[in-house]
Formats: sequence, structure tokens, C-alpha cells
Amino acid sequence: MGVAKDMVKKLFAGKLVTTVIVVFIMGVLLMLQGCHKSKSDLGNTLFTETGNKVFKKIDNDAFAEVFKKELAYHQNLGYPGLTAAFYEQNGYEPVMILKNIHNKGMQLLFSYFNKAGEHGLDPGFFRAQEFGALINKLYDKNGIKTVNEAYHTLARLELLTANSLISYSNALQYGVVSPKSIYTAYYTDTKRPDSLAMIHIFDLTDFRQYLDSIQPKDLQYIALQKALKEGTAAPGISVEETQKVLKINLERLRWKNKPLDEKYVIVNIADYRLDVMEAGKSVLNMKVCVGEGRAKAGSFSRETPQLNSLIHSVQVNPVWNIPQSIASNEITKEAAADKYYLSSHNIDVYEKGQLVEDTELIDWSDAGAGKKYQFKQRPGADNSLGKIKFLFNNKSAVYLHDTPAKAAFSQSMRAVSHGCVRLEKPLDLAHALFGDGTEFEQIKKQMDSTADDTAAAVATNIALPKKVPVYLTYYTSWVDDGNILQVRKDVYGLDRILYTYLQKIGAV
Repeated sequence: MGVAKDMVKKLFAGKLVTTVIVVFIMGVLLMLQGCHKSKSDLGNTLFTETGNKVFKKIDNDAFAEVFKKELAYHQNLGYPGLTAAFYEQNGYEPVMILKNIHNKGMQLLFSYFNKAGEHGLDPGFFRAQEFGALINKLYDKNGIKTVNEAYHTLARLELLTANSLISYSNALQYGVVSPKSIYTAYYTDTKRPDSLAMIHIFDLTDFRQYLDSIQPKDLQYIALQKALKEGTAAPGISVEETQKVLKINLERLRWKNKPLDEKYVIVNIADYRLDVMEAGKSVLNMKVCVGEGRAKAGSFSRETPQLNSLIHSVQVNPVWNIPQSIASNEITKEAAADKYYLSSHNIDVYEKGQLVEDTELIDWSDAGAGKKYQFKQRPGADNSLGKIKFLFNNKSAVYLHDTPAKAAFSQSMRAVSHGCVRLEKPLDLAHALFGDGTEFEQIKKQMDSTADDTAAAVATNIALPKKVPVYLTYYTSWVDDGNILQVRKDVYGLDRILYTYLQKIGAV
């Protein structure tokens, strides 16, 4: 090794190679050092902690061969590539057992797996029973009779420790499920665990400190945990059904998709409510109407998607660019039934960007008319978007907007829109976003002056000085400010989809 290091020094001094080559050589040296890493005193360590004399007979190399076979055999544990790579680099030693066998660290880990029900998760998902049986066998000084049995028990326990702890750590920090994998209309940025986070597990020497650190700290999460533990029944539903809803929403709260901004707008689709949040508190809330569920809308969905974006501007006296789905399923049918429908609703028709002057010449019975033509509703008192819409980039072409159809806000079930979010108090939202100033005064003036004068309505875009994050979410259970457990109807069936998947993989 000394000769190799001297060679590197000479190379640096004589500038005979580039920095890249030097870095490569140093990497090789580090690899060589790793290859000659001394083996642990595995047998004596295990004997000291358990009192089982069988462990004294352990040979590290013989154990390594058994461990390799166990690695190959137990590819179903969940992280085969990650674990195989780690143990290959570490001489196939039971690293986690050696680091945590002292002070009953392994029993402590079992207790956390066994209490997974406090998070609404089945301990079986982390193989708690199997893990506990192996722990008992390890610490029982008469539990393992032969060296061969010791090798297989240690290998199995080491692999189970690594995989179950990675699963538990991922579950608490990121959730069990990737929402994008089960929901079609889900576009919220959601962080998932990566190999860097998972490999950190192998370095742990204090399970309690780590496991306590990954307990979700969100106040809603803790409140739902308490309700689950106490067997609380929400008004009008059974304890069993409440527990199911709590488990579903605990999983949602574990997803890493929460706002971290000082100020943001959040819409809970299932609660038909919008809040403007500042410093963790709601400074404005209002009723909203959201998209119809599939059951009511028919074969095509009008569900409001889950997403996050940035509100960048508003359009006062907006133009409604009618989506193709609405054009095909509604507008063309209305036009076929009533030749005055388009003019009476201030709807213009375009073909390849050109205004169609005489729409009565169009064959509205043609099934492809909704795709061939484009439809725009002009600004005015009866525009479906009302007097203002709030714009943010998204793949679903949805936005927050005013509406002339105010009666829906008096209903308890407000899944009535085509997918966009209708606002009960749009001017209040504009004020909350823009604050006092020239932009808000311009918005107010234009909305007031064209209240009943459709001809005077002109679409005007006004940019927000600072973009504000917006989140369209879906929660069916939470604890309110009065410490009362709230549960809402699963209007889109998203609870059912999530719970079915959690059951399928054995997480609940």
C-alpha cells in the first residue's frame, strides 16, 4: 500500500497525469483497503450478549457463504438489489445485529414493529411476528443448538432486520403507497424514498432515537392517531367504519406532498372548502363547488384532480375556453336541439382558429363536431366562470373561478362542476392574494362596472406580484379546532381505492 501511495504523490508532484486519473487511482486504493477490511469478532460478541456457547464456534467465512445463499433465496423481502450490494461491500457480515445487539436494541426494534397499529398499519406488513420469533431464539442461550442453525438464524434475522426497518422507515416518512400509482387524476408533487435515504438504515446504532425521530410530527396526524387508539366513532358511522377512514387518512398524511410555504391556498375537495393559509393558520375560508364524481357524470369523469401549482394571475371578466369533453357531450347536443342556444349563451365557434360567422350551417348531429370546432364563451354576466378566474399551470386545464350559479353554495353536497373549483367569495380571495393596492382596486372596479353590462365586459389579465402556491387535496377525516373528529363522504371513491390497495399489499 505504501508504494502505491508514494506513486500517487510522485504523479501529483510531476503533474504526469490529470486530476481525473489521480482521483481514479485513489478510488482504487480505497477499494483495495475495503477488500482487506478485518472481520469482526462475531462469535465472541454474540456469545457475550446471549450466553449461547454455540456462537463461540462461528467462523466468519463459513457464515458469509451461508449469508450469500440466504440473500439469493430471500429475494422477496423487498429490497434485494440494495441489500445485496451493501452486504457484498461489507463482507457479508450481520452488520445490523452487531451494531444493535447490545442493550436489547433488537427487542426494542421489535416493539416498534409490533405497535405499527398505532399508525393504522398491520404489524404483519413488517413481519413482526417472524422477527420476534427470531429475536427470542437469538437471545435464548439454549435457543440455537448447532453452528449451522446459528448461521441460518443470524442470516435470516439480519436480512429481516434490514428489510423490515427500511419498510417501516419508508412507511412513516413517505407513506406505504405512491399515490400516483393508484390514482389517475393525481398530479401533486410527492417525494418518494430513494436509495440514499434507505442505505442510511445500515449505519444506525441507536434504534430508539431514530424511530422516535421519524414519528410524524404533524398535529393532524397525532390527533388521528389518538382517535384511532381510543376507538372513537365519528357522528353517524360505526367505530369500525371510523377506524377504516382514520387509517386511510393517516396514510395520506404520511405522503410527502404537504405545503412548506408561509402562505398558500388549499382546497379540500371532499370537504368542498378552500382556505388561505398564512403561518400555519387559516386567514380566509369559503365554500367551493368541485367536479362531479364519475357515478353522476357518466362514462367520462368530471372529478377535480389532486394537484399543486402556483397561482400566477387572474382574469377579470374571463373568456371560457370550453373543454373538448364538454363541447362533445353537452354544447353540440344543446346546439343541435336549439339553433339559438349558442347566441343566447354568448358562445363563439372557431374552426382552426378562425371565427365561424354562421353557426346554423354546421351539422351539429355530426358526432365529431365537438372535436372539429372550438368553443369560447364571451365575458359577461352569464359567463360560466363568473367575473373572475384564478390561473395556475396544470395538465388538467382547471382553475378557481367565480360562478353565476350561486344556489349550489347552499347545498351540503357540492360536487356539481365540470372539474374546476367554483368560489363562494372570489373577491375575498383576490384581496387575500393581492392585498390592498392598485391591482386589487383595478380588479374590484372592473368587476363592479360590468356587473350587469355584458357588452362592456372585456377580459383583462392581471398578474400577481408574487405567485402563491395552490394545493387541491382530498381528505375525508381530520380533527377540527374544537377537537371534534370530522368525517366526510368519499365523494370520488378515492378512499375505497386506497384502502383496497392497502389491503392487497397487507398494510392494513
